[in-house]
Amino acid sequence: MSRTRIGILGYGNLGKGVELALRQSDDMELAAVFTRRDPADVSIATPGVPVRREAELEQGAGDDIDVLILCGGSATDLPTQTPKWAARCNVVDSFDTHAAIPRHFAAVDAAAKEAGTVALISCGWDPGLFSLNRLYATCILPEGTDYTFWGKGVSQGHSDAIRRIEGVADARQYTIPAPEALDRARAGENPQLTTRQMHTRECWVVLEEGADADVVRRQIVEMPNYFEPYDTTVNFITQQELDRDHADLPHGGFVLRSGATASGKGHVIEYALKLESNPEFTASVLVAYARAVARMAAEGQSGCRTVFDVAPAYLSPQSGDYLRAHML
Repeated sequence: MSRTRIGILGYGNLGKGVELALRQSDDMELAAVFTRRDPADVSIATPGVPVRREAELEQGAGDDIDVLILCGGSATDLPTQTPKWAARCNVVDSFDTHAAIPRHFAAVDAAAKEAGTVALISCGWDPGLFSLNRLYATCILPEGTDYTFWGKGVSQGHSDAIRRIEGVADARQYTIPAPEALDRARAGENPQLTTRQMHTRECWVVLEEGADADVVRRQIVEMPNYFEPYDTTVNFITQQELDRDHADLPHGGFVLRSGATASGKGHVIEYALKLESNPEFTASVLVAYARAVARMAAEGQSGCRTVFDVAPAYLSPQSGDYLRAHML
């Protein structure tokens, strides 16, 4: 059986997680890692796999790759990277700025259709697995209310957005669900909750020397989509304190739908995740969907896709016969 050849673009926490996830997939293999850094400064865990500059992709270095998994940030990397590389190869990204997904989809879809490639965007656990559960629950209980709670945990996208602010050396951002709001949703009360009532955001920031703390704080709390809708606390600490107290990257959350069937009987659907490593779990989702992208491309499909467009069987290395016998 031929193995699906995967390329990784970006070797931060998410890229490292993709490399680890590929070790658990016998039908896939890591073909190359691409980076904006000097390849000599990047040490990967898989022997014999080349590390190359991102610019080499434009020179044909990725022509033997079946799917390129993009591991950049949603704030500044993926809006340009995904349409750029979808014009050359099949790609998967984890773009997670929910409000901007329609615009991102349109740009990527145009590039992929013209090139005849398949591009899957906004893949991970939210957007991604949580999105699927919201869709399923809404279809099953059309009369009801959706609730999504994140955390407590480290958001990679929000942490990256803070680190892109001038004057920030490093940062971690925790998303924290409001316990009272979560309890009311679980109880089937169907409360009408604002974004601010459902979560708070807690930021731990290391400043570069000479940076103005007040300016940085204001840029964080006023950042549209990321922090402006929430009550946000910004704490300034040293790099040593950040490394000591905030090295782990846990996360998780809950998707609920509370509703009633036609007779008025109440029902609550809940899906939960508890993750010791946000990037490693997200990477595992990306790898499963890269398998699906390779299959869709082999069928001659093209254009942009989301998790809503992918049949579950495409994610599994097992045959349809096996899935029907063991999982149905």
